[in-house]
Amino acid sequence: MLSATLTISLTAALLSGATVADEKRLSSQMLELTVKSKAMRKTLKVRLLVPKGWSRKAKRTWPTVWALHGGNDRYTAWSKKSDIATLAARRQVLVVMPEGGFAGGYTDWWHYGRGGSPAWETFHLTELRSLLEKRYRAGKKRAVLGQSSGGYGALIYAARHPGMFRFAASYSGYASTLTNGAPDVLMTGLGPFTDKYAMWGHPFLQRKIWAAHDPVSMAAGLRGTKLFLSVARRGVKGPLDPPTAQAADPAEAFCWYTTQPFLKRLKQLRIPITTHLYPKGTHSWAYWKYELHRSWPLIMKSLDA
Repeated sequence: MLSATLTISLTAALLSGATVADEKRLSSQMLELTVKSKAMRKTLKVRLLVPKGWSRKAKRTWPTVWALHGGNDRYTAWSKKSDIATLAARRQVLVVMPEGGFAGGYTDWWHYGRGGSPAWETFHLTELRSLLEKRYRAGKKRAVLGQSSGGYGALIYAARHPGMFRFAASYSGYASTLTNGAPDVLMTGLGPFTDKYAMWGHPFLQRKIWAAHDPVSMAAGLRGTKLFLSVARRGVKGPLDPPTAQAADPAEAFCWYTTQPFLKRLKQLRIPITTHLYPKGTHSWAYWKYELHRSWPLIMKSLDA
């Protein structure tokens, strides 16, 4: 049976790859690409933060940090809602902020066995990765981080493709998909006009598909990857929230609920992880920006940046 990493490498060989339809320089540090994807069958936006001295003609390559957004955000989220650009400017790293879709799931959708678009995993880890390595001097040292469903994306991408990422960081991400009650919440989150079984099928009838996208079931694939996870133990208004914030936050409470079996599984497998399980807080950028700063030195160390 082929490993996920080998499978994706073979897929890359079969596809001619994504192409850049347009490129704009938004600042001395930031590029915005319009990428034509065969897997997605449409064009998608990607933002890049490039380091000082970067050139597509350079003889060297740069370590790469993938920053994944949440299900209600877009590719602009990290550049607009955090100071990741300031952090990146101090280091010799390339930061990739790709479009991940509204409730895209960071997965190739099943569509009752037919496959096809959306195919976010193939777009990100086969097409876009190959494009960045060929044209934008992205190196082989990679880290991935994300908030909310992007945090799930960071964990499952690293777990499904062992060795692809040196570091994976999840900020308030859901960390299990098959924990009791979790499938119902996740399918509800797809929205009222989406076929809830199109992504992975029925959680019982297509359990193998669900398990293949469950960080708990796939946790062994994280061995050797440095890990960071942060989430509030209680999804209630915390110290970084404004006075007008809601008293309780079910989204953050759900993430903590799904985190517990994941941490238990890592302990069983003796896979180390750095955690920041703060007493209370909401599912919001105030906390994710703080956790980015908390984990950034660890990420840079893993990349030798």
